[in-house]
Amino acid sequence: MPWDRNRMAARAAEELEDGMYVNLGIGIPTLVANYVGDKDITLQSENGMLGMGPFPFEGEEDPDLINAGKQTITELARTSYFDSATSFGMIRGGKIAAAILGAMEVSEKGDLANWMIPGKLVKGMGGAMDLVAGVGKVIVVMDHTNKAGDSKVLKSCTLPLTGKAVVDRIITNMGVLDVVPGGLRIVQLADGITEDEIRAATEAAIVA
Repeated sequence: MPWDRNRMAARAAEELEDGMYVNLGIGIPTLVANYVGDKDITLQSENGMLGMGPFPFEGEEDPDLINAGKQTITELARTSYFDSATSFGMIRGGKIAAAILGAMEVSEKGDLANWMIPGKLVKGMGGAMDLVAGVGKVIVVMDHTNKAGDSKVLKSCTLPLTGKAVVDRIITNMGVLDVVPGGLRIVQLADGITEDEIRAATEAAIVA
């Protein structure tokens, strides 16, 4: 059975190591904060927060504490606040070890499209272009196919790009893929998903 949003977020959290500074994009990546556990991870938000906690329980929300996707979050004892210019200075200066981002499309070369669908209203660019250019590792978390059943893991992206050859690892509801020379390599299959099924749902080249 394919992974749901929470299982994808939990799998993405497995990528994180003690001491890392990590930025979480909007959508499924925001759920990663709930699965960090005992790891010493510092979550950064481009709207000016370093040290985000998990989502609050119902009734405990503080409307003044939000992430870049305008969702209410919690603070930690070590949380610090600053303006967005300082936040982007951290990103552009290479201080953030990894970014976990959502995507509309990813190509076999690691190209990422996650900010615009022509003719449709979306939340906008945010800090995505700076993140993919400035962080040490880019992990994408998304559904493997769109609502029509078409692959979102493509030979070439059809939507406007956020960055070229920037994605290192793709985590979908069907499994985990790495961007390698010549295409993508299957790292892990979701529970009950076969290699043939993930290959059939992937337009991009999958190498052995």
